[in-house]
Amino acid sequence: MTIANRNTRPRLIIAGTGSGAGKTTVTLGLMRALAQRGLSVQGFKCGPDYIDPTYHTAVTGRPSRNLDAWMTSPEYVRDTFEKASAGHDISILEGVMGLYDGKDPLSNTGSTAEIALVTQTPVILVVDVRSMARSAAAIVLGFQQLEPELNIAGVIVNRCGSAGHYTIVKKAIEQMCGIPVVGWLKRDEDMSIPERHLGLVPAIERGELEPLFQRAADVLMEGTDLDLLLELAASAPPLNAEKVSPATTTHIDSANTEPGSNYDPHSNSVIHVNNRHVSYAVQPVIAVARDAAFNFYYPDNLELLEAAGARLHYFSPLAGESIPTDVDGVYLGGGFPEEFAAEIADNQGFLEGIRQAAQSNMPLFAECGGYMVLGETLTDREGATFDMAGIIPAQVQMQKKRAALGYREASSVRDSFLLKKGEVLRGHEFHYSTMTYRDEETIPYAYETKGLRGLKQEGYAAGSIVAGYTHVHLGSYPAAARRWVEHCLAYRQERYIQR
Repeated sequence: MTIANRNTRPRLIIAGTGSGAGKTTVTLGLMRALAQRGLSVQGFKCGPDYIDPTYHTAVTGRPSRNLDAWMTSPEYVRDTFEKASAGHDISILEGVMGLYDGKDPLSNTGSTAEIALVTQTPVILVVDVRSMARSAAAIVLGFQQLEPELNIAGVIVNRCGSAGHYTIVKKAIEQMCGIPVVGWLKRDEDMSIPERHLGLVPAIERGELEPLFQRAADVLMEGTDLDLLLELAASAPPLNAEKVSPATTTHIDSANTEPGSNYDPHSNSVIHVNNRHVSYAVQPVIAVARDAAFNFYYPDNLELLEAAGARLHYFSPLAGESIPTDVDGVYLGGGFPEEFAAEIADNQGFLEGIRQAAQSNMPLFAECGGYMVLGETLTDREGATFDMAGIIPAQVQMQKKRAALGYREASSVRDSFLLKKGEVLRGHEFHYSTMTYRDEETIPYAYETKGLRGLKQEGYAAGSIVAGYTHVHLGSYPAAARRWVEHCLAYRQERYIQR
C-alpha cells in the first residue's frame, strides 16, 4: 500500500454493538497485525478516554489522538485527523461504547457514529455472537438502518464457539445485510483486556502487556481477511471539507467572549495582560508533571500551549524531581496519584515547590489527579492517609465505587488566568475519589459544571490557581490556552523586572 496523499486517508473505525463487544481487542490486534506487515499505523480514539490511546501508542509506537466532536467541533476533529494521519499508511479509529452511544440518546452527538460521519470513515462493526445464529443478522441490520448515511462496511464476529458457528452467522449476516463478515475471533478468556485498574498504565509502560497485544494479533490474523480489511480502508473517500452533518455542528463559541479557533500565536509580537504590554521576546516555560502518577493529558492541550508560545518542561515527581527552576507556570494533569501517594508525600521538594508556586502567584493548573494532590491529605483505598500540598483546605478520600463519570460543560465562576467569568470549556469527569472541604461555604469554586445530572459547582480557583476534577479540552476554546500562556509570560516578565 502506498502512503496516503493529503486527501486520501485509508482508514477504518472499529465500533462495537455495545461496551464489552470486543472492539478494543480487535483494535489492538489489528494495529499489531498491520504493523507486523510493515505498515505505518496511526491510532485514534473516539471520545474522552486516556487508557485506550495509551494501548494504541504502545502497539503502534506513535501517539494516539482523541477525536471528540462534542468537546471540540466537527471542524476541529477533521483538522486533527488530517494532520495526525498525514504520511501514514492507515489510520485505525477505536470507537467508544456502542456505535450510537454518546451524550444524547436521541442523536449521534458524542458517539462513534458522529466521528464516522465527520471523518467519512468506513465502520467495521464488532458483534458478540455468543449463543446466537441468524439473530446476529438482525442486530447488524438494525445498526445499518438506524443511520442510513453511515457506511458500515463490514463485520467482525467475536466469541464464536467454533468455525462452524462462524460459518452460520457469516452466511446469515451477508445474506440479510449485504456486507462482508471479514473475520471472527473464537472464545478465549485468556485474551480479554484487563480491567482498567489503577496500575494499568505503569504495567503498559513496563511492557507487561506485550504478550497480550501479540496474542490479540495472532488470534485476529488466524480468522480475519486482512487484505479485505485493507481494501475497505482504501475505499474511504477523499476528505471533503464541506461534508459535515448539520446535526454535529454544536460548539461553544457563542458562550464565550472572544474567538479562539483562528488564533495565530505568531501574528503579533506584543500581547496584553491586565492592560500591560508584554513582549514575546522571552518565551514562557510551563512545567508539566509527567510519569505513572500524572499521565492523563490530551496531546491537543499540550500542542495548543506550545502553539500559543509556551515551552513545556516535563518532570517526574515519582523520580524525586521538584518543580523545575526558572519556570513560569505549572500543569498537573490527571492520573493515579493515589497509587503512588507514599512516594508523592515523601517528595517534599515537589510539594514545597507547588506551595511556592502558589505563593508567588505563578499560574498553576491542576485537573483530577493533580487537583487531588493540592488538598491537605489523600486517603487511599486501603485507608492509609498521606499528607499532600495543603493548598486547598480539603481531604481526598478514595472510594470503592466510581464517584463521577460523563461529559461536562464547565462555566467559569470567576475570572482567572484560564477563563473570564462565564466563559466555557468542555471536558469530562471520571474519578473514584471525593474531595471534602473543611468549610464549603467559603470555597472559591472554579466552575459550574453541567452534566446529565444537572448543575453543580466544583473545583477551586483562587489567586493564581485553577483546579478541578473536570478534564478540560482546550480545543473546545483555544483562546483559554492563549490566555494561560499570556499570564505565564507576564509572570516571567515580572520576575525579570524584580531581579
